[in-house]
Amino acid sequence: MAERKAEMIEMRPSGGGRVRLVFYAPTRGLIGYQGELLTDTRGTAVFNRVFHGYAPYKGELLGRRNGVLISTDSGEAIAFAMWNLEDRGPMMIEPGWKVYRGMIVGEHTRGNDLEVNVLKGKKLTNIRTHSKDEAVRLTPPIQMTLERALAYIEEDELVEVTPKSIRLRKKLLDPNERKRDDRRKEAATIG
Repeated sequence: MAERKAEMIEMRPSGGGRVRLVFYAPTRGLIGYQGELLTDTRGTAVFNRVFHGYAPYKGELLGRRNGVLISTDSGEAIAFAMWNLEDRGPMMIEPGWKVYRGMIVGEHTRGNDLEVNVLKGKKLTNIRTHSKDEAVRLTPPIQMTLERALAYIEEDELVEVTPKSIRLRKKLLDPNERKRDDRRKEAATIG
């Protein structure tokens, strides 16, 4: 909670082996925290929020430490391509989902953003072997709720909400425009 600019007010036993913690925290610091709390406590925590009052600005909150995997093309995601990209980071989409250029399809294991092609199919040959034709097994994708998506995005990203899905994307879909914008921001901070 300290990373989210919260201040602990009270800590006392609550009976039944539980401890009651009371924090004063900015609302923007609590966005996306409930899922993290339930993961940390293996689903045993009870989380309650009540507005206490207005307070001075506590400073900038830490964002995510990892980059994202960005689609380079438009079309339907292919399981073979996603299987080849699994070592780059966990995916947020499933095979067969429609993707477009600039859409965020996964989380990169490193701190930078990476452009990937989730449409690249398997090269077909005349020669068939038993070991090559095994079914591709993928790890389940990261499921994004609206609250988790809002907590996840950075300054240059957007959340798209439709009746059927929640998608993440870059503000600027074209990679050349993104690079130009990054250079413009870098020049503004230097000059």
